[in-house]
Amino acid sequence: SAVRKPWIGGNWKCNGTRASVEALITSLNAATLPAPEAADIVISPPYLFLETVQARIRPEVHVAAQDCNAKGMGAYTGSISAEMLHEFGINTVILGHSERRDIFHETSEEVALKCKKALSLGLDIVPCIGEHREERLSGRTNEICFAQLAALAAQITDWSHVVVAYEPVWAIGTGLVATPAQAQETHAALRGWFREHVSAEVANTIRIVYGGSVSGANSAELARCPDVDGFLVGGAS
Repeated sequence: SAVRKPWIGGNWKCNGTRASVEALITSLNAATLPAPEAADIVISPPYLFLETVQARIRPEVHVAAQDCNAKGMGAYTGSISAEMLHEFGINTVILGHSERRDIFHETSEEVALKCKKALSLGLDIVPCIGEHREERLSGRTNEICFAQLAALAAQITDWSHVVVAYEPVWAIGTGLVATPAQAQETHAALRGWFREHVSAEVANTIRIVYGGSVSGANSAELARCPDVDGFLVGGAS
């Protein structure tokens, strides 16, 4: 199988003040991080802080937005376009996070259109997929995740700028975490879906990262799973 470069992202969600963001920038700039060729390190602040963080953070840390619209510029009050992100040098965007799907009622089809738009502007995208607790308990994890992937595949032809984040919704911010065996099983199934529905090459090369109550304590064990290519960290970031 391909050697896939680890991808580690911190999603700050709707958190931050001028002071706390300043402190995070200072701390990251002083931290010992993996070399850029060893891992991709990404942080995703709220929109208002993107420009400040992009200007001040060390160059090997990528800065990502947490969303963008599918439409572009225009009469879309309250939204941000991929064109704006591109102009500001924000070259990565997280799309379809479960909080966007559950709280803001985004459908898989809408998420896929956002992905298509962002890719058309040369952005790297991090589409998020995952099942709810009742879906896992009823044995529907693969069915739910595969349907979310199929919606993406209807709009995406080039997967080279895509990192998929698998986030079981029942593990986000709850302190519950998928066991390494559960994470590996689902990641392997997702990779199998790519092999069957896209191509063997994409299946071997696409990075599938895990999110859902990731912490310093459990990340090492999860990282040893062969199909887990990194993390999208929420609360602990």
